[in-house]
Amino acid sequence: MYAITGVTGHVGGATARALREADVPYRAVVRDPRKGAGHPETAVADFADRPALAAALSGCAGAFVMLPTLPGGDDAAHRALADAIAGAVADSGVPHVVMLSSLGADLAEGNGPVRWLHHLESRLRDTGSRVTAIRSPHFQEKVEEILGAATGAGVYPVFGDADVPVPMVATRDIGTTAAAALVSPPEDSEVVDLVAPEYTERQVAGELGELLGRELEVVSLPREAWLGALTDSGVPPLLAAELAELYDAANRGVLQPRGDRRHVCATGISATLRECAAPTTPAG
Repeated sequence: MYAITGVTGHVGGATARALREADVPYRAVVRDPRKGAGHPETAVADFADRPALAAALSGCAGAFVMLPTLPGGDDAAHRALADAIAGAVADSGVPHVVMLSSLGADLAEGNGPVRWLHHLESRLRDTGSRVTAIRSPHFQEKVEEILGAATGAGVYPVFGDADVPVPMVATRDIGTTAAAALVSPPEDSEVVDLVAPEYTERQVAGELGELLGRELEVVSLPREAWLGALTDSGVPPLLAAELAELYDAANRGVLQPRGDRRHVCATGISATLRECAAPTTPAG
């Protein structure tokens, strides 16, 4: 039995699906009991509720955990949440933990919100459990965040250079990797860097435009415009500032693979874009 958190999200959901398709038993950890439908076993726990989360993980051979983003939360709030998750792992006695992390999590600062993943990685290693940290590049599904601008104004905003190729991974591939790590844990703790296909934002905009049936205008925003663009789109100010620092770190080449080994992910952007744009793609 394996405990899976975040089953209502892209990565946790993909991890659960991979286990289900392999007929491997798992327990879905949800905050809302109504979100447990369709899973063979569920446990109700909030990430911040250390005793409840520990109970949800107890008795499992492994667990998949992640650090949610608190839209209005500051640095202290995210570190406290990471501490609660690590504390629950320690209390539960689960022997192996697979964690969703990010490229750049080897750095304690200068990487925006990724520094909170650095903190969680460190805290999990202190629990005594074996830890598999899966460090991911950008999600291909991030295109969902700009669908409104694309379908409305026909604009594809870019926080940086639209013509620099960057690795983009499909969350289904992350889930498959996490499930495999749970079922076949390593002998020792390790960091796994995901290697994914590379695309420029202009390429992504071109393919998305074809799916939407319209040409999208690629707009590269200057650094001084990032905060305003993010807050205007509804991102809380604290989170907007963190995201701006993250984009800056990515543009400076800070987020690099520096783990123990690499795992190649093969899903291309076309398949992901078709899924993401399906609700807005014209019929016929």
